[in-house]
Amino acid sequence: MKKMLFLCFLLLAGCTGIPQGITVVDDFSLDRYLGRWHEIVRLDNRFEKELDPVVATYSLAPDGSVKVENKGYDLKKQEWKSVTGRGVFVDDKMTSKGALKVSFFGPFYGSYNVIDLDKAGYRWAMVCGRNKSYFWILSKDSVMAPGKIGELVAKASTLGFDTARLRYLGKGRQQADK
Repeated sequence: MKKMLFLCFLLLAGCTGIPQGITVVDDFSLDRYLGRWHEIVRLDNRFEKELDPVVATYSLAPDGSVKVENKGYDLKKQEWKSVTGRGVFVDDKMTSKGALKVSFFGPFYGSYNVIDLDKAGYRWAMVCGRNKSYFWILSKDSVMAPGKIGELVAKASTLGFDTARLRYLGKGRQQADK
């Protein structure tokens, strides 16, 4: 039994963290970050593979955590999918850093690291998970200037993300606003 608990602990510990060589943003303001974000670019992952467009809405929950509502259009099934989760800062004493963890399935949390951000207007963000196979460029607007996308993709490349595998979203994006 002790061995099983230890393995569970290792599994959970492995789901959060920041990839080597990556830092999260300082002077992060959760209040300014809350709201609706559109996925513009991502590294495909098993839980979003067929979804386009995808929007995430972050709001403050009564307990002080972040309510996370993800909604995406399944291109294969031709239907909307949604999931609601909960986000909290990785360290309650470090709420000015963009290091959070999000759970959609009970006690299991995954990393949500804000690694670059439009600090002036909070209009765009670069986010990654616990390793470099999870990456997103998000925008508060449903469309982002190609030049800004190119700039952020170039930065992602210098940080070691596999930008050749990026998926540029947009098919049916106009439906996300419905």
